[in-house]
Amino acid sequence: MCAYLPSTEAERRAMLEALGKESALDFFSSVPAEQLAAAERVDLPEGMSELELSRKLNGLAAKNRQFAKIYRGYGAYNHYIPAMVDEIATRQAFVTTYTPYQAELSQGVLQTIFEYQTMICQLTGLDVSNASVYDGATAAAEAVNMCLERRRRHVLLSEGLHPQTIETVKSRFQYLNVEVTLIPLAESGETSVEALAELLDETVCGVLVAQPNVLGIIEPAAELFALAKKAGAKSVLSINPIAAAILPAAAEVGVDIAVGEGQPLGMPLSFGGPGLGFMAARQDMMRRLPGRIVGQTTDAEGRRAFVLTLQAREQHIRRERAMSNICSNQALCALRAGVYLTVMGPQGLREVAELSLSKAHYLAARLAELPGWSLRFDGEFFHEFVTDAPISGEKINAVLREHDILGGYPLADGGMVWCCTETVTREDMDELVNILREVG
Repeated sequence: MCAYLPSTEAERRAMLEALGKESALDFFSSVPAEQLAAAERVDLPEGMSELELSRKLNGLAAKNRQFAKIYRGYGAYNHYIPAMVDEIATRQAFVTTYTPYQAELSQGVLQTIFEYQTMICQLTGLDVSNASVYDGATAAAEAVNMCLERRRRHVLLSEGLHPQTIETVKSRFQYLNVEVTLIPLAESGETSVEALAELLDETVCGVLVAQPNVLGIIEPAAELFALAKKAGAKSVLSINPIAAAILPAAAEVGVDIAVGEGQPLGMPLSFGGPGLGFMAARQDMMRRLPGRIVGQTTDAEGRRAFVLTLQAREQHIRRERAMSNICSNQALCALRAGVYLTVMGPQGLREVAELSLSKAHYLAARLAELPGWSLRFDGEFFHEFVTDAPISGEKINAVLREHDILGGYPLADGGMVWCCTETVTREDMDELVNILREVG
């Protein structure tokens, strides 16, 4: 095990001899005796061999519950990840790379980020994308920062955003003289157009809406953002990247900035992280975009080359006036997303979206047939929907856990948000419905 420790016993003896000390205690003699005595009394087990440690860690990992079938989303989604994603993303050259400041030594990683940015632009229909930020909530907060103006310090957030996104934005701006107001949802589950119209004034800098929203409903984004534009406010859309394959592109509904959580693009659930915040914007907002941007140029010999560009926006160039403090970002996650999008291609991504949509609608119809069960909303939804049932969400999930099934996300008001992706089959969904029928 010496290869895994900072020093061996022989090395420690050599260091002590060089220092003229008899022992480590002698070396630390300036430390008060009572503190050293307390350290001596720490009851730690003996060190383990690599084999013993492997068994120990595998035993601990085995205590984690892994469900065979998952019907929960609410911000983190269980999509199939092609083997090629792991094969490429775990290559040492990618895993160990740092921010590629020295372009001549980093053409490989710079090109992967450039290709990722290109695909995010294709997905959103917008002009420019960055190299990603930490997660979707961070991306939303950074988008709000892009919207701020000297005389416009008021941002409107739809209640249909994920609660963590709302809390992140509030936390980011609570001491920066920025007012944050929530736009209520209508009874249909959509962001209220009427409420937005009443809230808009000359102080509003931006309007942030999710598509689909946290309850699965597809928002009237074009109508909402038309109102925002009329009032002089910027429009920000937080999108599900899988849904973006079949819904109108962000640019088509009048969006200035598109953001989102990229976890569905080739990243496992992994206890909730790491995630990937993607961002794209119109050309006129490019210099306000945070984080790294990789651009394409030519070198002295006329060959295509990739470099970090527009770096005057960043903290390592203009520390006090930088657009953000996004440092070494989730570039490995951006690589995974880029590989996933490349492997799937436009048609494959669309098929994933269509399968998720059709399966969610099938399950919704089956659940609505159960006695006392109903769908809460009548509006269009993508792959998540809310049910109301005569039994609590906690009881439903307790029963499903016995069948190795992770059920929907229970809401505080008694409803439950269900999610379907391409990973569940019709037989799986029929099994779920039959179990719930027996529960009553």
